[in-house]
Amino acid sequence: MKTRFVLINTSHAGNVGATARAMKTMGFDDLVLVAPRWANVLRREETIQRASGALDVLNNARIVETLDEALDGMVHLCATAMTPRDFGPPTLAPRPHFAELLARPEVLSEQELLAPVHQALKPDSVAFLFGSERFGMQNDDVYRCHAALSIPTDPKFGSLNLGAAVQLIAYDWREALGGFGVQAATTEPRLADAAAVAGMLGHWEQALADIGFLDPASPKKLMPRLNQLFNRAQLSPEEIHILRGVAKAMMRHAPDKTLPAPDKASAPANTPLTP
Repeated sequence: MKTRFVLINTSHAGNVGATARAMKTMGFDDLVLVAPRWANVLRREETIQRASGALDVLNNARIVETLDEALDGMVHLCATAMTPRDFGPPTLAPRPHFAELLARPEVLSEQELLAPVHQALKPDSVAFLFGSERFGMQNDDVYRCHAALSIPTDPKFGSLNLGAAVQLIAYDWREALGGFGVQAATTEPRLADAAAVAGMLGHWEQALADIGFLDPASPKKLMPRLNQLFNRAQLSPEEIHILRGVAKAMMRHAPDKTLPAPDKASAPANTPLTP
């Protein structure tokens, strides 16, 4: 479905750049500006900086004088209005409206066509309209739209920056269209095999005995419980190496059992004997 974002009478160049960035992150590139404050807004330094690399969206953007020109070829029009109007299109939250819009059929059956009232068809294009930063959308511009989208915000403070509003609408619309898959920052870990886990447990059993934590003559259920603990942890081969290193360090610092225990009753060597 063709998607267009329309900014009407934008007064801050940075918001144009922020809009381009918001659109690009959600995979949209059709931007039209209606009578912006700056004729060269697409080339201004602040615009380019706030676009943060979305220069292709700025390069493809168009500046027109009237809203009629901006909406050429568009079928379904969505105004964005924080304040509901007493007349005009229904005020709707974006997500429910998008779900309803995309659920419409592309064609109607003969039976549906003969019905006294039938549901609307799915449009092939959607335009999202945003008003100026200071005054929002003019009533006449809202009245010509099919829906007035209102982003759910705290009733006590619903003022959104223009770029932020575009980002929220673009995100919800992209999610309604199917969204993008999340790209993992790291590869999925490879799990250690059973033999590696068993070998590590044997290493730990010896280390725990060396430091006196495990009594080999009466081990009870310590090792089976550790086995279950490590199974739940789903260890990777790298983690097995770390745990073996811990066991090795424990064994290295364990008391030397080959040395005789000190005789607590014996006097120090420099203590003089009593005659």
